[in-house]
Amino acid sequence: MALNIFWFIPTFGDNRYLGSKDQSRVSDFDYVKQVAVAADTLGYDGVLIPTGRSCEDPFVVASSLIGVTSKLKFLVALRPGLLQPALAARIASTLDRFSNGRVAFNLVAGGDKDELEGDGLFQDSDERYETAAEFVDLWKAILKASYEKELVNFDGKHYKTKNAKLLYPPVQRPHPPLFFGGSSQKAHELAAQKVDLYITWGETPKAVKAKIEDVKEKALKYGRSIKFGIRLHVIVRDSEEEAWSAAEKLISKLDDEKINASQTALQKLDSEGQRLMTALTNGGKARTREELEISPNLWAGIGLVRGGCATALVGSAEIVAQRIQEYVDLGIDTFVFSGYPHLEESFRFAELVFPLLPNKTKEKLSGLVQSGPFGGVTTEDTPKIK
Repeated sequence: MALNIFWFIPTFGDNRYLGSKDQSRVSDFDYVKQVAVAADTLGYDGVLIPTGRSCEDPFVVASSLIGVTSKLKFLVALRPGLLQPALAARIASTLDRFSNGRVAFNLVAGGDKDELEGDGLFQDSDERYETAAEFVDLWKAILKASYEKELVNFDGKHYKTKNAKLLYPPVQRPHPPLFFGGSSQKAHELAAQKVDLYITWGETPKAVKAKIEDVKEKALKYGRSIKFGIRLHVIVRDSEEEAWSAAEKLISKLDDEKINASQTALQKLDSEGQRLMTALTNGGKARTREELEISPNLWAGIGLVRGGCATALVGSAEIVAQRIQEYVDLGIDTFVFSGYPHLEESFRFAELVFPLLPNKTKEKLSGLVQSGPFGGVTTEDTPKIK
């Protein structure tokens, strides 16, 4: 199976130690550009650009990176309720056209209640999913109609349009790929009906298998089939011992006060997925490797203080590749990885793990070795001066 490997653009800052300002970085345009160029050069298929008020705006970030990359695809959030479908279709089409088909969209139906209300959205979970379903239908209809230069009329519960028109159609037909993630039954039902790829946060293979089977079964009722992805952090080193040492170092500056404050905030979120992630650390009470390693080489330590994706694959390149294969065997073909700090870890993961993955092995300079204080190249095959 050909795999799609995405990296992550840290638009809310970056660091070497979770929960600490020591050796932290501001994600300004220069740094974001460095991460994107590295991912593009190294051969990642795309990058996830996060969303929320703690992040820089994902549409602006994606558009600013089009010109400094050549192959990289940008996974950008669509927020029903915060953005009108017709405007979202126009933005999507422009990004798709200007990037020559290098964009996909991540449907985000939930979030922090306080944040959503601060943005002007006052809906409960049921209303948000109803809104998201209508949003997708109208968004798709407007994009599809742009090829035939047709008008779109829509009269729904949450959205209404009269003679909606999109003059400039997208490159990807009938629309750019639409991703979506969610752990509730409402989320699974929405995924089964509306999206192209369902993506889960990094749970155990057993839990992921159950999710995939449920979404597949629901999709079949609608005569649909969809693809599957997973979102994970990764800590890979030359040896398993080094990787676990790096994992411990990442959380070495956390204390009870920081963990408790983070867990209190996370437990207020109206999200089944977040509830599952928080449970992996026993509400922040887990501390040891034995408690946080929830499945072989799947570590929940990041979830002590970070919302969203809380787990990391930890190990040598060979071990990490084996764990990736376990998820591939379940039917997953898209992986969205990240690591702290994101610039260095993008190189480390590509250099160590890509050669072990299908369709990611790069040609190497066979026999060439960098050596010497001035960076000279030496090889037994170098022509001799006569």
